[in-house]
Amino acid sequence: MAEKKMSSCRKNQLKSLLLQIGEAMLEEEAREAQENKMMYMEESCPPLSIPGSMQDLQELCRKLHKQIDFVDEERYDMETKVKKATKEIDDLKIMVQDLKGKFKKPVLKKVRMSADAMLAALLGSKHKVSMDLRANLKQVKKEVKEEEKQTSDWRKNIKDKAGMDGRKKIFETEA
Repeated sequence: MAEKKMSSCRKNQLKSLLLQIGEAMLEEEAREAQENKMMYMEESCPPLSIPGSMQDLQELCRKLHKQIDFVDEERYDMETKVKKATKEIDDLKIMVQDLKGKFKKPVLKKVRMSADAMLAALLGSKHKVSMDLRANLKQVKKEVKEEEKQTSDWRKNIKDKAGMDGRKKIFETEA
């Protein structure tokens, strides 16, 4: 059988009917929620009658404190139940992901980057750090001893430095 296409007028009419029905249902739900709230409030919160004497007021305060403590305990119990349920849901989600399949690590590409570029990427543009280690080294000038300048051949002064007199001369010249 051939399917008949619905005209745009008919589509719009059906949409408007669905929207009207949905709106009526939402209003009904809101009314029921309000009625349930009022019934609960009437059951749990009787009308407050303020007594005139001091003892009656103190008794009322004690009664209210007991009710507050009871409500706080219930709230705490509910919070712990909710936290436990959310943790269990998270654990189940992780288990489902694990069951679906293992995660493969993507192959990383090798990137050639200088030390300066790497520091700039890590520290950001606000830090200007130079990794030129040779520039940071202390410059040391090599001092050549005058004695070495004068004597180019060690064999020439060997006789002068022989014996105690020679060692004494070396000691005196250094000091």
